[in-house]
Amino acid sequence: MLPWTRAPRTPHVRRTLAALLLAALTLVVPTATATAAPAATAQTAASRGWNDFSCKPSAAHPRPVVLVHGTFANSVDNWLVLAPYLVNRGYCVFSLDYGQLPGVPGIGGLGPIDASAGQLAAYVDRVLAATGAPKADLVGHSQGGMMPHYYLKFLGGAAKVNALVGIAPDNHGTTLLGLTGLLPYFPGVGGLLTEKTPGLADQVAGSPFITGLTAGGDTVPGVRYTVIATRYDEVVTPYRTQYLDGPDVRNVLLQDLCPLSLSEHVAIGTIDRVAFHEVANALDPAHATPTTCASVIG
Repeated sequence: MLPWTRAPRTPHVRRTLAALLLAALTLVVPTATATAAPAATAQTAASRGWNDFSCKPSAAHPRPVVLVHGTFANSVDNWLVLAPYLVNRGYCVFSLDYGQLPGVPGIGGLGPIDASAGQLAAYVDRVLAATGAPKADLVGHSQGGMMPHYYLKFLGGAAKVNALVGIAPDNHGTTLLGLTGLLPYFPGVGGLLTEKTPGLADQVAGSPFITGLTAGGDTVPGVRYTVIATRYDEVVTPYRTQYLDGPDVRNVLLQDLCPLSLSEHVAIGTIDRVAFHEVANALDPAHATPTTCASVIG
Protein backbone atom coordinates (compact mmCIF):
# COMPACT_ATOMS: atom_id res chain seq x y z
CA MET A 1 0.00 0.00 0.00
CA LEU A 2 1.31 3.43 -0.88
CA PRO A 3 2.01 5.67 2.12
CA TRP A 4 -0.53 8.32 1.14
CA THR A 5 -3.34 5.74 0.78
CA ARG A 6 -3.13 4.47 4.34
CA ALA A 7 -6.25 5.54 6.20
CA PRO A 8 -5.56 7.78 9.20
CA ARG A 9 -6.31 6.07 12.50
CA THR A 10 -6.73 8.92 14.96
CA PRO A 11 -9.17 11.85 15.19
CA HIS A 12 -6.18 14.19 15.41
CA VAL A 13 -4.82 13.01 12.06
CA ARG A 14 -8.24 13.18 10.48
CA ARG A 15 -8.74 16.74 11.69
CA THR A 16 -5.30 17.65 10.41
CA LEU A 17 -6.08 16.24 6.97
CA ALA A 18 -9.39 18.07 6.92
CA ALA A 19 -7.56 21.28 7.75
CA LEU A 20 -5.04 20.60 4.99
CA LEU A 21 -7.79 19.99 2.45
CA LEU A 22 -9.56 23.16 3.52
CA ALA A 23 -6.27 25.02 3.19
CA ALA A 24 -5.85 23.56 -0.30
CA LEU A 25 -9.33 24.73 -1.19
CA THR A 26 -8.49 28.21 0.06
CA LEU A 27 -5.23 28.30 -1.88
CA VAL A 28 -6.61 26.85 -5.10
CA VAL A 29 -9.70 29.03 -4.84
CA PRO A 30 -8.17 32.48 -4.30
CA THR A 31 -11.02 34.65 -3.14
CA ALA A 32 -12.43 37.49 -5.11
CA THR A 33 -11.49 39.61 -2.10
CA ALA A 34 -7.89 39.46 -3.26
CA THR A 35 -8.82 41.43 -6.36
CA ALA A 36 -11.06 43.89 -4.54
CA ALA A 37 -10.36 47.12 -2.74
CA PRO A 38 -9.70 46.47 0.96
CA ALA A 39 -12.50 48.75 2.11
CA ALA A 40 -15.23 47.18 -0.05
CA THR A 41 -18.49 47.53 1.89
CA ALA A 42 -22.21 47.88 1.35
CA GLN A 43 -21.61 51.62 1.01
CA THR A 44 -19.36 50.81 -1.95
CA ALA A 45 -22.28 49.14 -3.70
CA ALA A 46 -24.61 52.04 -3.00
CA SER A 47 -22.09 54.61 -4.19
CA ARG A 48 -21.63 52.75 -7.46
CA GLY A 49 -25.32 52.52 -8.18
CA TRP A 50 -26.32 49.00 -7.30
CA ASN A 51 -28.46 47.69 -4.43
CA ASP A 52 -30.64 50.76 -4.90
CA PHE A 53 -34.09 49.54 -3.86
CA SER A 54 -35.69 52.66 -5.30
CA CYS A 55 -34.55 51.63 -8.80
CA LYS A 56 -37.38 50.91 -11.24
CA PRO A 57 -36.63 48.79 -14.31
CA SER A 58 -36.93 50.53 -17.67
CA ALA A 59 -38.81 49.39 -20.73
CA ALA A 60 -35.45 48.53 -22.32
CA HIS A 61 -34.39 46.42 -19.33
CA PRO A 62 -37.63 45.40 -17.61
CA ARG A 63 -36.16 42.86 -15.19
CA PRO A 64 -33.87 43.50 -12.22
CA VAL A 65 -30.59 41.59 -12.17
CA VAL A 66 -29.64 39.74 -9.00
CA LEU A 67 -25.93 38.91 -8.65
CA VAL A 68 -25.04 35.78 -6.67
CA HIS A 69 -21.44 35.65 -5.40
CA GLY A 70 -19.17 32.63 -5.19
CA THR A 71 -17.59 30.68 -2.33
CA PHE A 72 -15.35 32.71 0.01
CA ALA A 73 -16.77 35.95 -1.45
CA ASN A 74 -19.56 38.40 -0.59
CA SER A 75 -22.13 40.70 -2.15
CA VAL A 76 -19.63 43.47 -2.83
CA ASP A 77 -16.16 42.15 -3.59
CA ASN A 78 -17.32 39.70 -6.26
CA TRP A 79 -19.06 42.46 -8.19
CA LEU A 80 -16.90 45.58 -8.09
CA VAL A 81 -16.58 45.50 -11.89
CA LEU A 82 -19.64 43.66 -13.20
CA ALA A 83 -22.25 45.49 -11.10
CA PRO A 84 -21.27 49.01 -12.30
CA TYR A 85 -20.85 47.58 -15.82
CA LEU A 86 -24.53 46.55 -15.80
CA VAL A 87 -25.73 49.69 -13.98
CA ASN A 88 -24.09 51.81 -16.67
CA ARG A 89 -26.12 49.86 -19.23
CA GLY A 90 -29.38 50.78 -17.56
CA TYR A 91 -30.10 47.76 -15.38
CA CYS A 92 -31.39 47.76 -11.82
CA VAL A 93 -28.74 45.61 -10.14
CA PHE A 94 -28.83 43.92 -6.75
CA SER A 95 -26.57 41.53 -4.85
CA LEU A 96 -26.99 39.50 -1.71
CA ASP A 97 -24.87 37.86 0.95
CA TYR A 98 -25.59 34.19 1.61
CA GLY A 99 -24.11 31.12 3.23
CA GLN A 100 -22.25 32.89 6.04
CA LEU A 101 -21.23 30.87 9.09
CA PRO A 102 -21.26 32.17 12.68
CA GLY A 103 -17.98 33.80 13.57
CA VAL A 104 -16.85 34.16 9.95
CA PRO A 105 -17.84 37.71 8.97
CA GLY A 106 -17.58 38.98 5.42
CA ILE A 107 -17.12 35.55 3.83
CA GLY A 108 -20.03 33.73 2.27
CA GLY A 109 -20.86 30.52 0.46
CA LEU A 110 -19.76 28.27 3.32
CA GLY A 111 -23.14 27.21 4.71
CA PRO A 112 -25.37 24.38 3.44
CA ILE A 113 -26.31 25.16 -0.14
CA ASP A 114 -29.98 24.27 0.22
CA ALA A 115 -30.23 26.84 3.03
CA SER A 116 -28.36 29.37 0.86
CA ALA A 117 -30.93 28.80 -1.87
CA GLY A 118 -33.62 29.69 0.65
CA GLN A 119 -31.80 32.96 1.32
CA LEU A 120 -31.73 33.64 -2.42
CA ALA A 121 -35.46 32.95 -2.66
CA ALA A 122 -36.20 35.50 0.06
CA TYR A 123 -33.93 38.07 -1.54
CA VAL A 124 -35.47 37.69 -5.00
CA ASP A 125 -38.90 38.18 -3.43
CA ARG A 126 -37.63 41.38 -1.81
CA VAL A 127 -36.22 42.67 -5.10
CA LEU A 128 -39.39 41.87 -7.03
CA ALA A 129 -41.54 43.57 -4.39
CA ALA A 130 -39.37 46.70 -4.48
CA THR A 131 -39.10 46.97 -8.25
CA GLY A 132 -42.59 45.80 -9.17
CA ALA A 133 -41.15 43.42 -11.77
CA PRO A 134 -42.78 40.01 -12.22
CA LYS A 135 -39.46 38.24 -12.82
CA ALA A 136 -35.74 38.72 -12.25
CA ASP A 137 -32.61 37.62 -14.07
CA LEU A 138 -29.87 35.91 -12.05
CA VAL A 139 -26.11 36.12 -12.70
CA GLY A 140 -23.88 33.98 -10.53
CA HIS A 141 -20.18 33.21 -10.24
CA SER A 142 -18.89 29.76 -9.22
CA GLN A 143 -21.18 28.42 -6.47
CA GLY A 144 -23.37 31.42 -7.20
CA GLY A 145 -24.02 30.07 -10.68
CA MET A 146 -24.87 26.60 -9.39
CA MET A 147 -26.81 27.26 -6.17
CA PRO A 148 -29.71 29.01 -7.97
CA HIS A 149 -30.56 25.69 -9.66
CA TYR A 150 -31.81 24.47 -6.28
CA TYR A 151 -33.99 27.57 -6.00
CA LEU A 152 -35.34 27.06 -9.51
CA LYS A 153 -36.01 23.34 -9.17
CA PHE A 154 -37.21 22.99 -5.58
CA LEU A 155 -38.18 26.38 -4.11
CA GLY A 156 -40.51 27.78 -6.78
CA GLY A 157 -37.90 30.00 -8.40
CA ALA A 158 -38.79 29.03 -11.95
CA ALA A 159 -41.94 31.16 -11.74
CA LYS A 160 -39.90 34.21 -10.70
CA VAL A 161 -36.78 33.95 -12.87
CA ASN A 162 -36.45 34.63 -16.58
CA ALA A 163 -32.78 33.74 -17.08
CA LEU A 164 -29.83 32.29 -15.18
CA VAL A 165 -26.33 33.19 -16.30
CA GLY A 166 -23.60 31.11 -14.67
CA ILE A 167 -19.98 32.31 -14.83
CA ALA A 168 -17.69 29.33 -14.13
CA PRO A 169 -20.48 27.53 -12.23
CA ASP A 170 -19.88 24.13 -10.64
CA ASN A 171 -23.15 22.81 -12.01
CA HIS A 172 -22.11 19.17 -11.62
CA GLY A 173 -19.70 19.65 -8.73
CA THR A 174 -15.94 19.75 -8.95
CA THR A 175 -12.98 17.43 -8.56
CA LEU A 176 -10.79 20.42 -7.62
CA LEU A 177 -7.94 19.23 -9.85
CA GLY A 178 -8.37 15.73 -8.46
CA LEU A 179 -7.98 16.65 -4.78
CA THR A 180 -11.50 15.50 -3.91
CA GLY A 181 -10.61 12.05 -5.24
CA LEU A 182 -8.34 11.61 -2.21
CA LEU A 183 -11.22 11.84 0.28
CA PRO A 184 -12.09 8.11 0.22
CA TYR A 185 -8.55 7.33 1.40
CA PHE A 186 -9.06 9.38 4.56
CA PRO A 187 -12.17 8.19 6.41
CA GLY A 188 -13.73 10.91 8.48
CA VAL A 189 -12.26 13.85 6.60
CA GLY A 190 -15.32 14.26 4.41
CA GLY A 191 -17.50 14.23 7.51
CA LEU A 192 -15.44 16.97 9.10
CA LEU A 193 -15.73 19.10 5.97
CA THR A 194 -19.49 18.57 5.98
CA GLU A 195 -19.66 19.56 9.64
CA LYS A 196 -17.38 22.60 9.50
CA THR A 197 -17.93 23.94 5.97
CA PRO A 198 -20.98 22.24 4.47
CA GLY A 199 -21.00 24.61 1.51
CA LEU A 200 -17.64 23.19 0.42
CA ALA A 201 -18.62 19.56 0.96
CA ASP A 202 -21.82 20.07 -1.04
CA GLN A 203 -19.78 21.14 -4.07
CA VAL A 204 -17.70 17.97 -4.35
CA ALA A 205 -18.54 16.02 -7.50
CA GLY A 206 -20.72 13.07 -6.54
CA SER A 207 -21.79 14.54 -3.18
CA PRO A 208 -25.35 13.81 -2.01
CA PHE A 209 -26.24 17.44 -2.72
CA ILE A 210 -24.95 17.41 -6.31
CA THR A 211 -26.52 14.01 -6.96
CA GLY A 212 -29.90 15.26 -5.78
CA LEU A 213 -29.59 18.57 -7.61
CA THR A 214 -28.85 17.02 -11.00
CA ALA A 215 -31.35 14.16 -10.76
CA GLY A 216 -34.06 14.57 -13.36
CA GLY A 217 -32.08 16.88 -15.60
CA ASP A 218 -30.15 20.11 -15.54
CA THR A 219 -32.88 22.60 -16.36
CA VAL A 220 -36.49 23.54 -15.69
CA PRO A 221 -38.99 24.79 -18.27
CA GLY A 222 -39.41 28.50 -18.79
CA VAL A 223 -35.92 29.62 -17.79
CA ARG A 224 -33.13 30.59 -20.23
CA TYR A 225 -29.69 29.32 -19.26
CA THR A 226 -26.24 30.57 -20.20
CA VAL A 227 -22.95 29.09 -18.98
CA ILE A 228 -19.70 31.01 -19.54
CA ALA A 229 -16.64 28.84 -18.85
CA THR A 230 -12.88 29.14 -19.25
CA ARG A 231 -10.59 26.32 -20.24
CA TYR A 232 -8.09 27.58 -17.65
CA ASP A 233 -10.43 27.03 -14.70
CA GLU A 234 -8.40 25.48 -11.90
CA VAL A 235 -11.28 25.29 -9.41
CA VAL A 236 -14.30 23.84 -11.21
CA THR A 237 -12.72 20.86 -12.90
CA PRO A 238 -13.00 19.40 -15.44
CA TYR A 239 -14.24 22.69 -16.88
CA ARG A 240 -16.66 20.99 -19.28
CA THR A 241 -18.70 19.77 -16.30
CA GLN A 242 -19.91 23.35 -15.97
CA TYR A 243 -21.98 22.95 -19.12
CA LEU A 244 -25.70 22.26 -18.96
CA ASP A 245 -27.80 19.96 -21.09
CA GLY A 246 -31.37 20.85 -21.94
CA PRO A 247 -33.62 23.15 -23.94
CA ASP A 248 -32.92 26.88 -24.01
CA VAL A 249 -29.28 26.42 -22.94
CA ARG A 250 -26.26 28.24 -24.32
CA ASN A 251 -22.85 26.93 -23.27
CA VAL A 252 -19.99 29.31 -24.07
CA LEU A 253 -16.23 28.85 -23.77
CA LEU A 254 -14.47 32.14 -23.14
CA GLN A 255 -11.57 31.22 -25.43
CA ASP A 256 -14.00 30.68 -28.31
CA LEU A 257 -14.96 34.34 -27.92
CA CYS A 258 -11.42 35.62 -27.32
CA PRO A 259 -8.63 33.10 -28.01
CA LEU A 260 -6.15 35.38 -26.24
CA SER A 261 -7.94 35.17 -22.91
CA LEU A 262 -5.98 33.60 -20.06
CA SER A 263 -8.66 34.21 -17.44
CA GLU A 264 -9.00 31.50 -14.81
CA HIS A 265 -11.71 30.87 -12.24
CA VAL A 266 -11.51 34.09 -10.26
CA ALA A 267 -10.72 36.49 -13.10
CA ILE A 268 -13.60 35.36 -15.32
CA GLY A 269 -16.10 36.27 -12.62
CA THR A 270 -14.54 39.42 -11.18
CA ILE A 271 -12.67 41.42 -13.83
CA ASP A 272 -13.06 39.86 -17.28
CA ARG A 273 -14.90 42.34 -19.49
CA VAL A 274 -15.07 39.88 -22.39
CA ALA A 275 -17.08 37.56 -20.17
CA PHE A 276 -19.14 40.50 -18.95
CA HIS A 277 -20.00 41.47 -22.52
CA GLU A 278 -21.36 37.97 -22.99
CA VAL A 279 -23.33 38.35 -19.75
CA ALA A 280 -24.94 41.49 -21.21
CA ASN A 281 -25.77 39.54 -24.37
CA ALA A 282 -27.39 36.79 -22.30
CA LEU A 283 -29.50 39.32 -20.41
CA ASP A 284 -30.67 41.02 -23.61
CA PRO A 285 -30.33 38.51 -26.47
CA ALA A 286 -32.53 40.59 -28.77
CA HIS A 287 -29.82 43.25 -28.87
CA ALA A 288 -26.75 41.02 -28.57
CA THR A 289 -23.57 42.04 -30.35
CA PRO A 290 -20.55 39.84 -31.15
CA THR A 291 -18.28 39.16 -28.19
CA THR A 292 -14.59 39.32 -29.16
CA CYS A 293 -11.27 40.26 -27.60
CA ALA A 294 -12.17 43.88 -28.43
CA SER A 295 -15.10 43.67 -25.99
CA VAL A 296 -12.71 44.71 -23.20
CA ILE A 297 -13.19 48.30 -24.33
CA GLY A 298 -16.97 48.11 -24.47
